[in-house]
Amino acid sequence: MLNDIYGPQDIKRLSVKELPALADEVRKRILEVVSKNGGHLASSLGVVELTIALHYVFDSPQDRIIWDVGHQCYAHKILTGRNQQFHTLRTFNGISGFPKVSESPHDHYNTGHSSTSLSLALGEAIARDVNNSKYNIVAIIGDGSMTGGMSFEALNHIGHLKKDVIIILNDNEHSISKNVGALSEYLMRLITGGTYNKLRRKSYEFISRIPKIGPKLFTLFDRIEARIKGIFIPSSFFEDLGIRYFGPIDGHNIPMMIEMFNRISKLNKGPKIIHVYTKKGKGYIHAENNPATFHGIGPFDIKTGKPFKKSSISYSEIAGRTLVDIAKHDKKVFAITAAMKLGTGLTEFEEKFPNRFIDVGICEQHAVTLASAMAKNGLKPFVSIYSTFMQRAVDQIIHDVALMNLPVKMLIDRAGIVGDDGETHHGLFDIGIIRSIPNFVLLSPTNGNELQDMIYYAASYNNGPIAIRYPRGSDDKYEHTLHKSMVKIPPIKAYYKNQRPMLALFAAGDMLSMAIEVHKKLLSYNIKSSVYSILSIKPLPVKQIEIIVNTIPYYIVLENSYANGGIAEYINSQIDRSMRHKNLFNVAFPDTFITHGKASELLRYYQLDSDTITHKIISMINTEKNSHAKKPLRSISSSK
Repeated sequence: MLNDIYGPQDIKRLSVKELPALADEVRKRILEVVSKNGGHLASSLGVVELTIALHYVFDSPQDRIIWDVGHQCYAHKILTGRNQQFHTLRTFNGISGFPKVSESPHDHYNTGHSSTSLSLALGEAIARDVNNSKYNIVAIIGDGSMTGGMSFEALNHIGHLKKDVIIILNDNEHSISKNVGALSEYLMRLITGGTYNKLRRKSYEFISRIPKIGPKLFTLFDRIEARIKGIFIPSSFFEDLGIRYFGPIDGHNIPMMIEMFNRISKLNKGPKIIHVYTKKGKGYIHAENNPATFHGIGPFDIKTGKPFKKSSISYSEIAGRTLVDIAKHDKKVFAITAAMKLGTGLTEFEEKFPNRFIDVGICEQHAVTLASAMAKNGLKPFVSIYSTFMQRAVDQIIHDVALMNLPVKMLIDRAGIVGDDGETHHGLFDIGIIRSIPNFVLLSPTNGNELQDMIYYAASYNNGPIAIRYPRGSDDKYEHTLHKSMVKIPPIKAYYKNQRPMLALFAAGDMLSMAIEVHKKLLSYNIKSSVYSILSIKPLPVKQIEIIVNTIPYYIVLENSYANGGIAEYINSQIDRSMRHKNLFNVAFPDTFITHGKASELLRYYQLDSDTITHKIISMINTEKNSHAKKPLRSISSSK
């Protein structure tokens, strides 16, 4: 059946009775591909029936179906003409794991971050009405995304403007509510029926025209209706905002959803919210039993549900374990995360120190400002946050932390390229952001033990805010170490020092291994180089860099970041003017949004692999020998 589905029009040709079988095939297809490629499994399995019902009732792409975050869009992709390409999910040159405008007209926005769908839906509604167009706008948002402040801002505005939008609240944190029963189903059919709504409208019009007592009666009847509905339906919050509430309904009951969507889409204009209960991981027992693990997962064995074994500990796990070690002896240490406990390695911390673990939900801004007040009062808050999500709290980092020079500690996970999740999740902006903020210290480890030492250092650092950026990945040479006193962090470290080298390779973070590869390859061409790791990005070890640069004709800076706003640019602005004639070359990502794929594939595509870097260095050295022109900063990465 699925092989005959090339778009929503093919779904509409099926009978309602055939749709559960289609759901089974879609679920099987998702499981088959994600088990090989990795991806967001539990959420996608949970919305298969919901997705089918949406495409059965609404006319995509004319009707706008907008997915919040977008990690649950796999069924949507399969049903909108991408089943034949679905095996390429999250692979280089394959389809994205998130909605993408360039991929399909059914994907209306590039998404990947939370709590944006309601604002997009309202913007669509305003534009639709201004243009005198007619189409439905449906935003699907999860209960997790609904915790984000931006969602509440949009709900408030939607209720105020009374624009005709449909919001699907996908509630997958609970099993099917006790309210999803015969009486509530009857009431749902009643309040969405044409007869009831016509009578309701006429009654309210009549009451409102009664002299003197009309407005009071209107308010009284409105309250009575809300109370009766409230006995069976948890609607008061949305109704108070001016948004009509319907539900809850079973998000795996396709006929029920089709009936409700059809009825609600025909109601009078105005905002409506449909509360749908779904089960994360639906149809795959391992994901149902452990939805957090299967939220975002790498390749795994379908039969056992176990991820294929990894040989080493991840940087996230090292960070979490180190915080546990420190917290055992320092009761002022707190761990704060924004709905990323598992991803940032804080599961053990929560288990051992539940009273010092704070998960604020998808509220990065709140997390940072909360930490600022805690730090002001003598506590030691560590904010564990992905680099890409740190972007959402930039104002709070500046205004509530740095401006008052408060000792908040930020653990910036997933810094640099992250691979398969692509452009919305790469952590390429944090260096440019943090290095531009006064009072901040920014450190970057090259391995797991340096990360561990830097976290110990941060715990004892009280002179202002400090951030540590570290990549997605693991370290098979990590050795767990306990420290009893403050650890000193050298700002720069030499790895290979040659006498009279032709060039110096400065690497930040995980680019050290790349610098060492380039160093060895240059030796095969009789080009001597020295290798240095920059551990302190801010403050830069300017004097030490000047001493090194002063003795050599060329120096190269390798960084897992954008060239614009990056470390090479920072070095060039900080070193003595007399040295800026030196030949400085930058190995970093170009000024474009970076696509998805394995890290090795992305480095090769953007010409940041060791072979390409080596040959470009040789080419430029040969060019410079024949030229008297000196240029202070050039990039040797691709301009793609």
